Amino acid sequence: MKTNYSMPEHKRLRLIINTDAKNEADDQYAIVHALLTPKFDIRGIIAAHFGKYRFGTVPVDDSMEQSYDEINKVLRLMDLEGKVTVKKGAEEALVDESTPLVSDGARLIVEEALKADEQNPLYVIFLGPITDLAAAYLMEPSIEDKVTAVWIGGGKYPEGGREFNLSNDINAANVIMKSNIELWQVPINTYRLIRTSIAELELKVRPHGELGKYLFDQLAELNSDPAWPLPFGESWCLGDSPAVSLLVDDHDHHYREIAAPRITKDMRYVHYQKERKIRVYDYVDPRFTLDDMFSKIAVNFPAEKEKV
Repeated sequence: MKTNYSMPEHKRLRLIINTDAKNEADDQYAIVHALLTPKFDIRGIIAAHFGKYRFGTVPVDDSMEQSYDEINKVLRLMDLEGKVTVKKGAEEALVDESTPLVSDGARLIVEEALKADEQNPLYVIFLGPITDLAAAYLMEPSIEDKVTAVWIGGGKYPEGGREFNLSNDINAANVIMKSNIELWQVPINTYRLIRTSIAELELKVRPHGELGKYLFDQLAELNSDPAWPLPFGESWCLGDSPAVSLLVDDHDHHYREIAAPRITKDMRYVHYQKERKIRVYDYVDPRFTLDDMFSKIAVNFPAEKEKV
């Protein structure tokens, strides 16, 4: 990461990125943003599944493998392939709330959480289902006071409702809700605040080397795909990006500490207890989030000169 400022070591944090990178087009932006943030000591990236359907409509049977390949493609474009640990997570959702799906990704979370000699705290950001954290916790419950999870997922409070990331593993979400793992949840009404126009991405991202071109082109291609279900057209929601920006600045005064709910099969929240608390965000600053990402891309991947 190129900067003209220094990051004191005691202000850094250990970070694992868990991403269903090939589901649609926003994970790639969040991955790049995190890798370019000097506050983060990246301990690995875990490829997550995204269920049996890409963006909810196109059948797939190897979604985690697709995420794994996409992560490595982004790393190649950043000249980071082989320099960042990449692990495979679970291939599917938990079958129940007590049986872990053991994977290299879940093992990575456990290993990092149990490192006794580390001074800086461990965070794991989840840009898709929270399967691998639930698996790690079921494998080794003692990690529950040693990790903070930031999860993009879940319906609007207090009622809940259908949301894609949650739909891909409701059992895992319930495992985490009833654990004592510190959880920062960014539900659908909040992550959808991170709106940008495709024109803005063409201006501020596409000129910045092969990486910028790929970030823009893969999003524009998906936008024109008739299978893509959302009628954005001229706009996009970079809904995974709050998982990064909230660790750059935690947006104090824009979240509530609430009692963790139980989640039903139709993704409704059941408010049944008062002791176990989680942090739920009502607002994430779009300007701060997007400008920080655009600035880091521009500094690290200078725009190519336009042909005259």
